[in-house]
Amino acid sequence: MDTYQRFLQAYPEYAQTASLDDLRARDYTRLDKLGHVYLDYTGGGLYAESQVQKHMDLLMRQVYGNPHSSNPTSRAATELVESARRYALSFFHADPQEYDLIFTPNASGALKLVGESYPFDANSRYLLLFDNHNSVQGIREFAHARGAEVTYIPVALPELRLPADRLAAALDQPASGNNLFAYPAQSNFSGVKHSLEWVEYAQSRGWDVLLDAAAYVPTSALDLSQVKPEFVTLSFYKMFGYPTGIGALIARRDALARLRRPWFAGGTITVVSVQEERHYLAEGHAAFEEGTVNYLGIPAVEIGLRHLQTIGYPTIGARVQALTAWLLDEMTALKHGNGAPLVKIYGPTDTHMRGGTIAFNFYTAAGEPIPHDRVEEAANRAGISLRTGCFCNPGAGEVALQLSRPEIAACFAQPEHEQRLSMEDFRACFDQKASGAVRISVGLASNFADAEAFLQFARRFIT
Repeated sequence: MDTYQRFLQAYPEYAQTASLDDLRARDYTRLDKLGHVYLDYTGGGLYAESQVQKHMDLLMRQVYGNPHSSNPTSRAATELVESARRYALSFFHADPQEYDLIFTPNASGALKLVGESYPFDANSRYLLLFDNHNSVQGIREFAHARGAEVTYIPVALPELRLPADRLAAALDQPASGNNLFAYPAQSNFSGVKHSLEWVEYAQSRGWDVLLDAAAYVPTSALDLSQVKPEFVTLSFYKMFGYPTGIGALIARRDALARLRRPWFAGGTITVVSVQEERHYLAEGHAAFEEGTVNYLGIPAVEIGLRHLQTIGYPTIGARVQALTAWLLDEMTALKHGNGAPLVKIYGPTDTHMRGGTIAFNFYTAAGEPIPHDRVEEAANRAGISLRTGCFCNPGAGEVALQLSRPEIAACFAQPEHEQRLSMEDFRACFDQKASGAVRISVGLASNFADAEAFLQFARRFIT
């Protein structure tokens, strides 16, 4: 039995996703034409050629102008922007009477809007996981600046999952004032899916919830009629590749009304006076969309969402799960000649409550980590796009790589690191340990050949 038949026997559901092979041959032709193996879907999705063509056709058949006016070209642009806003809300099953959508430069821009505007004070608490993107971690600086208490919940080895008892205990503590709990629906480091049930649990204890959905929604449906966090952040390019530079903050209208903007900008006000030094903010999303929105790019968001809708999350999810399961099976089975494992995976080694992101390191037969930058260089030569480092998720990385707080503190305390600490410096502090990882991730245009190409690449490190 050849390898592909063995795969299909183990994961017969893959055969039900053949429509994605047809789609790849028709709409992602550059992958096979260039012989490239793309395994960085958590870093950025790939766009279909039809998306770009539809967007170009849209731009070529009309004249569009800055929406901040009522002239014909402005009205034409406004119509497209508002159509995309309505479609995005409907895509996530968000009732427009309950939710509003703010277009941002990316998920980080959406997170910054929440962080700088959330009404933290000395009676507030900011609760978050070790396993969060840097842009979620960064909100702690706004909380600290206003005297709020910041609390971290670590994730637990070996699967890097959330210890439910510790989180429940933190959420159960009596809370006064404005309190914010932030966590990712799916880890961008390990692929772990953290339960969406924590949203309602936290809200029942008086917390506002910020759900980072950036790594989750490329391959999993988010239904905001069932799960109703106060704030949801995402980047559209991670979902369907094009356009880049556009994300969203989807916010409950009652929560949005409680945010306090620290400044105003063009497009966010109704009236402003220089002499009187007064201003009045616009209502809803208009108060948060600073300057001129990307009115030529935003129409491509609707095109991309319709593209995903046509494919369907069940098909995407089935393919991603089958390929991920195969990769996990094969990678954990790789051994050196002396029987030592080649790969150490950080996170679950099965597909229960996890997505298509796999973080790991290669190890020598003597048990020493192979530097992740060396792996990336070899992958580059092989035409494989993967990612290395800690993926803007230092907390999950510190736990996975077992970098202790005293070790990290000692690294920061070195005299030469008082003003500067580069990644090269950081690696030098942990010369006996891995200071980063390798990450591969599969998505809607991935196929079995991609997975096998990576496994063949991995076998080169066996000694």
